[in-house]
Amino acid sequence: MIEDSEDRVEINGNIRPESEDQDVIQPTEPRKGAMHSWLRDLVISVVVSAFIIIFLYQPVRVEGTSMLPMLEDQDRLFINKVAYRVGEIHRGDVVVFLYPHDHEKSYIKRVIAMPGDTLRIDHGQVIVNGERVSESYVPKRFADDRSQPEMTVPGHEYFVMGDHRSISSDSRDFGPVDRDLIYGKAAFVYWPMDQAGVVR
Repeated sequence: MIEDSEDRVEINGNIRPESEDQDVIQPTEPRKGAMHSWLRDLVISVVVSAFIIIFLYQPVRVEGTSMLPMLEDQDRLFINKVAYRVGEIHRGDVVVFLYPHDHEKSYIKRVIAMPGDTLRIDHGQVIVNGERVSESYVPKRFADDRSQPEMTVPGHEYFVMGDHRSISSDSRDFGPVDRDLIYGKAAFVYWPMDQAGVVR
């Protein structure tokens, strides 16, 4: 904070009034060049931030509890909008997609099976390509005992499920999700602060 009652200097951690015989640096008017440089840096920062938000990342809010415990209701997070334009979707990714039966709604779920995979669910145990899937992201209290007959995930489609299995509406209900409906990868929770971190 700037004091206008008297000039002060700090000496060995103590503050004392400045004596008259000390050199005093008088403030000068900011130069036009410095102001121009500051303005230029500000504009560049705004443009870069806007580019990142518009083209790379998008802030979204979670509504619902189907992805507990990773994501809670009303969490705010950034989704990466270019991840799947330049890269591939992987099993275990948390993805954001348009709900197949209403493209005005977006869902967030975890990819469980890929195009061409065989999948069945035996009393809650997910089996992909004949192997039981270890799902550390599903705590026992959120598991359920639903079963699903064996199926082959169609090409260009993904079987997705919520981590809170007992309440999630997912591919067990509305079927696999077409690749063209998936538009982002959950990247980072930024609010609330105690929940902040990378989505895994």
